Amino acid sequence: MMRSFFLIALVMSLSACYEDGDVTLHQAGEYKGKLDTHSQTAEQREAILAKRFGQVQTDR
Repeated sequence: MMRSFFLIALVMSLSACYEDGDVTLHQAGEYKGKLDTHSQTAEQREAILAKRFGQVQTDR
């Protein structure tokens, strides 16, 4: 009984060490991810973040 438990634990612990060897190479300066689906422009998001920052940093 103890031996089978040890073998099962050994197999489970070794299976956790598996690493997928899939490597993705990217060209510098080229974004190949999904398109940005935000409804706001970068300037609008920056303005919102600046406003939020001003609301929290008033004590400094």
